[in-house]
Amino acid sequence: MKADKYVISGKKTDINKLPTNSREDGVDKEEILRKYEENKLKLAELQDRFYADGREGIVLVIQALDASGKDSLIKNVFSGINPQGVKVHSYKAPNSEELAHDYLWRIHQNLPRRGEIAVFNRSHYEDLVTVQVENIKPKYHMAKRNIGKSDDKFFGERYEQVKNFEQYLYENSYRVIKVFIHVSKDEQTEQLLERLEIPEKNWKFSSADLGVRDKFDSYLKCFNEVINKTSTGNAPWYVLPGDQRWYTRYLMTEILLSVMEDCKPEYPVLPDEEKEKMDECRTLLREALEKSSGTKKKSGKKKK
Repeated sequence: MKADKYVISGKKTDINKLPTNSREDGVDKEEILRKYEENKLKLAELQDRFYADGREGIVLVIQALDASGKDSLIKNVFSGINPQGVKVHSYKAPNSEELAHDYLWRIHQNLPRRGEIAVFNRSHYEDLVTVQVENIKPKYHMAKRNIGKSDDKFFGERYEQVKNFEQYLYENSYRVIKVFIHVSKDEQTEQLLERLEIPEKNWKFSSADLGVRDKFDSYLKCFNEVINKTSTGNAPWYVLPGDQRWYTRYLMTEILLSVMEDCKPEYPVLPDEEKEKMDECRTLLREALEKSSGTKKKSGKKKK
């Protein structure tokens, strides 16, 4: 699976040196698009079994810098999947109620039932990245013993808390997949320009986007540290090239297929007492259909 090369393992990785496009993989676009469509069909069938099986749940975390294609990735990859088994949660800046609780409180409320997939468009990682880059910690309404710690100590503890939380999920029959969409600064600039120049995308634009763009390098540096310190064997980070969205979507389907296949979902087997009633129920239903069909034929005859 080509996505394997983009997983961050225990070895220190500089994501600045990782590709943002498919050039290094030497792939053929038409071939990838064909495989992508095949993967979506496989995902639909596999997700049906996964939902029926109900033994494991999936938490898919998607993080990226602004204008990196998070929304379109979710929209396209999950377009063929039964929406009954998928829930998407988009995390904005926390409201007053959320700020009155610990930062994982709102995340825990949105965990899926086993058999379902929860997609987090942004996540608890905003509390590790954005809070650092934007220096939000001093504004927290928390005890001095907490926010009085040095940044290294404070965020070092958060890294451990997040790893422990994700390990807890794994030990309770959840799979945690974390994806960072890695785009170049030029690609981000082009996407921001599209929001200005295409009327249908104007609603996505915010002048604040330019302020965040000015901190592109700071955000990428912080993500680099956070990803390296929170990628584990049971909750790995994938840093996917994001400049060509058709390739990012394909790699995302490869990751999902691999994880769901590893769950080995099976359709539940009927209890013996229900199996014994199957022939009887089948006969009753067929008789009902025959009776209904006969009634319709009689009512459909023309009166002389």
